[in-house]
Amino acid sequence: MIRILFVCHGNICRSPMAEFILKDMVRREGLAERFEIASAATSAEELGNPVYPPARAELAKHGISCKGKTARQLSRREYGEWDWIIGMEDYNLRNMLRILGGDPDGKVCKLMRFAGSEEDIDDPWYTGRFGEVYAQIERGCRGLIDALARASRA
Repeated sequence: MIRILFVCHGNICRSPMAEFILKDMVRREGLAERFEIASAATSAEELGNPVYPPARAELAKHGISCKGKTARQLSRREYGEWDWIIGMEDYNLRNMLRILGGDPDGKVCKLMRFAGSEEDIDDPWYTGRFGEVYAQIERGCRGLIDALARASRA
């Protein structure tokens, strides 16, 4: 079982989008039983709130539901529970490392690393660019699946 946790600031836009995009990808490829995928926030601002309506609408445009998802916060104990803890931007990574107490096993990184880039995925809460963020996350998730496939063949 490959365990992946996506993290952003509030867990209402980017990280739940990544969670449900990746869940959809692995389901379509017949790999869902090989993955546990979730998402969390670095902040407590949105705890218990559902996915932000424009993020939910963007997922729905692609036939993806995030029904029932509510924001939750990352905790230090989770470091040992996940194979990958993936943030969206440098700001997330700094907060993730603070919450987790470091990254001795090298499992914390930005999503776009898997797409061959160190670019940040900007928060669409501020930019309103939910379609662009969806496309970025989709590229990152595709790269993540490809990287995991290469690693399993090695």
